[in-house]
Amino acid sequence: MNFIEIAENRQSCRRYDSGRMVEKEKLDRILEAARLSPSACNGQPYQITVCKGETAKKVAKATQGMGMNKFATDAPVLIVLSEMPYVASAALGAKVKKNDYRSIDIGIVAAYLTAEATAQGLGTCILGWLEDGKIREICGLDGAVRLVITLGYASEEDKLRTKKRKDLTELVKIIEE
Repeated sequence: MNFIEIAENRQSCRRYDSGRMVEKEKLDRILEAARLSPSACNGQPYQITVCKGETAKKVAKATQGMGMNKFATDAPVLIVLSEMPYVASAALGAKVKKNDYRSIDIGIVAAYLTAEATAQGLGTCILGWLEDGKIREICGLDGAVRLVITLGYASEEDKLRTKKRKDLTELVKIIEE
């Protein structure tokens, strides 16, 4: 699959085949893609925590407040992305430029992770609706939890949907001088 095919096929999976586990080899490839993702000053200011079994179920519950993300319980793997401290050069840049590089870097690692999962034939959903304190307690984390990614095989009912995106003319401005 080339990158455009990955982009065309990646979608938020909301129906998982709870009986089908993710193979170690596929999970290893996904984590390697995440490790290779770019970050400010190559600092990788995040922790990637892979949750399976009962821990995954507990983390899933911590994303389900107010009736949200009920499908997360069926995903066999949940990946928690939490903040870690900046490296010194990125911390200085963030302060001087008033830019939150950690959030950018966490977004990039999430994109790499979900793209490689798609290439491996797996479904993902990036969850921002979560209970930070509960997930920190469950996973023994110090840093703020920013995202949880569900990972597993999509059920047969989770068909590829037509993407609703803005037209390029609404998104892109080209300046040629």
